[in-house]
Amino acid sequence: MASPSRLAAAPASRHSFPLVELRARIVSLALAEEFTIARASRTTQELVELEVEHEGTVGLGEAAPVYYRGETAESAAEFLTEAAPALVGDDPFALEDIGQRVADVEGAAGAKAALDAALHDWIGKRLGLAVWRLLGLSPVAPPTSYTIGIDTLAGTRQRARRAREFRALKVKVGGPDDMARVEAVRAESEAPIRVDANEGWTLESAREIVPALVEADVELVEQPFPAADLASFRAVRELEPRPPIVVDEGCHDLADVAGVAGYADGINVKLAKSGGLREALRMVHAARALSLRVMLGCMVESQLGVAPAAAIASLADWTDLDGHLLLADQPYTGLELRDGSVVPGPGPGLGVTRA
Repeated sequence: MASPSRLAAAPASRHSFPLVELRARIVSLALAEEFTIARASRTTQELVELEVEHEGTVGLGEAAPVYYRGETAESAAEFLTEAAPALVGDDPFALEDIGQRVADVEGAAGAKAALDAALHDWIGKRLGLAVWRLLGLSPVAPPTSYTIGIDTLAGTRQRARRAREFRALKVKVGGPDDMARVEAVRAESEAPIRVDANEGWTLESAREIVPALVEADVELVEQPFPAADLASFRAVRELEPRPPIVVDEGCHDLADVAGVAGYADGINVKLAKSGGLREALRMVHAARALSLRVMLGCMVESQLGVAPAAAIASLADWTDLDGHLLLADQPYTGLELRDGSVVPGPGPGLGVTRA
């Protein structure tokens, strides 16, 4: 685990307030078991923890770099220690101004999400209010799915058996035994099943499996094709009946939402992709205006990383906020699993503290 990196002073501003101080460090957390999707497998997750301190109050955030966009823990830490101080300036309440400055820097969405989360946590702690209340929302949320990674049929059955407490299950697919694995999960659980191909299907494989997914009462299919393969998305929409098609890797921020309405049924909003709470909220409202359904998801993150999404989960049709539940290491505490839903803790800000 790297040591906190103290930042150089940001340029002086027109205000007389002391500058906001940022500290970031890279951490490597162990997963509870090997996690496999269509692209890769891993047993650890590298994240970046961020502290934003101003006038004695410390806000916390966490960056989960979006690796398929070229982000790494090192690049996220570099943004937070080198670029972010000048972008924040001396007033952590100035979220709109900070957001506009941050948006002028390309990339680094995971790091931007950590910064946004830490600022909201700081404001909530300063005012003594939970972030969900600051935003005028509710702590009530739809049940989260729990992810069953790609495994053998026997391994899939064991994973599903261990996940019986959850009210929805997400099955990672993208191989020759996809339907057999879905059926193995269905044999162990009556919970709604969601299927996530992580861009691993072709149109031909989708046409073969979709009727069987309907028969198995699968609730939705997430990112079946590569993000750029819009022709396949449009073609699979012609299949009836079929589960709703939700776009993840093909929808990062607000600019992507309108396009999705032309070829899919919903979007998966992840703060690590959008750059934070404020952009995520804009995406949700845009999706509603375009009659798109909304899933609120996460990366493999600690409770600190999942907490900002939990604060806005009441706005979603579906939630997939199990990132912290996949970890063996639990450096933070505060989120609650209540009747199958991940809900914010009772404390101010994001409601999480170091374990």
